Amino acid sequence: MLSVIRRLVGRKQEAAEPASAYELIGGEPVVRAIADRFYQLMQEDARYRPLRQQHPDDMAESADKLFMFLSGWLGGPPLFEQAHGHPMLRARHLSFRVDKAQRDQWLDCMRKALNDTVSHKEGRQAILKALIPLADHMRNVNED
Repeated sequence: MLSVIRRLVGRKQEAAEPASAYELIGGEPVVRAIADRFYQLMQEDARYRPLRQQHPDDMAESADKLFMFLSGWLGGPPLFEQAHGHPMLRARHLSFRVDKAQRDQWLDCMRKALNDTVSHKEGRQAILKALIPLADHMRNVNED
């Protein structure tokens, strides 16, 4: 993931630079803040109601799973894999309707969560850019 960020901002690794995107944005506290803010926004903002309705009443476990996934995906500890095995994101989400509107809601909510929690602008932008194809891959409704 950090190599993606370096390519996007046109930088080579310097000896004192962090070894991962996880470290670049601030490690565990920032990744936890992203997950918590994402679900807080989903809970509070009516625009995300269709997305929110696909989650349990108590979203604490969902936030924990997102935190664990993002930790490993960003190059930090592979917490999700240690607890639950390979993420297999698409397979794990097949029981939920994921269409273009759901994808767009998820990405918008994540963009806001990243903007609110990640101070490293280039890192934030690169993470969102890398999440777009991942979110698109999650679509499981043929709308064409």
